Amino acid sequence: NIKSIPGVMTIRGCAYAGSKGVVWGPIKDMIHISHGPVGCGQYSWGSRRNYYVGTTGIDTFVTLQFTSDFQEKDIVFGGDKKVTKLIDELQELFPLNRGITIQSECPIGLIGDDIEAVSREKSKEYGGKTIVPVRCEGFRGVSQSLGHHIANDAVRDWIFDKSAPEVSSKFEPTPYDVAIIGDYNIGGDAWSSRILLEEMGLRVIAQWSGDGSLAELEATPKAKLNILHCYRSMN
Repeated sequence: NIKSIPGVMTIRGCAYAGSKGVVWGPIKDMIHISHGPVGCGQYSWGSRRNYYVGTTGIDTFVTLQFTSDFQEKDIVFGGDKKVTKLIDELQELFPLNRGITIQSECPIGLIGDDIEAVSREKSKEYGGKTIVPVRCEGFRGVSQSLGHHIANDAVRDWIFDKSAPEVSSKFEPTPYDVAIIGDYNIGGDAWSSRILLEEMGLRVIAQWSGDGSLAELEATPKAKLNILHCYRSMN
């Protein structure tokens, strides 16, 4: 129960792994940037069999990986300009993405990059687009578990109750609305749970993050009941 040491290989996952690999990564219609050196971006190629429905590169991006590929000069001069340019490139390449997250790796916290300011600036530039900074630097906590909670805090602070009124007004609630949270659809298991709940007469308005979408994250606070699968990965 001791912290990982930045720059030293350890036998367990880190906070970045918990955020990018578990909670945010399966949100299929958002692009998730691994912000930092390429090593962590390479790690993120493991998509953990988070099954999803959609067309890759059009409305789903789970198996595509994006890194800001930090170099030595970025450590010295900061990476804010680099991630700003990366967001512009992603908007040009994948204009149908519904939102972007910035998953911070160890150096981002060590050098003090202001990813929150970048997120606000670019969100405003792109007409209120959802851009979420996630402070999941790998050295935080003693395992990937804290990364789960950091990721969920980011959902709470940057997604919940932030959608435009015209989006919220389109949602028509029923007395039977439930959300499945803490299920990552590993091998498709969340689909099985969903079928059972729907056959009981419940309406699943959100399933996350396995086969999940930004709209489902936004709808979650409107659920009458949250059904929690994995407590270790969800707040």
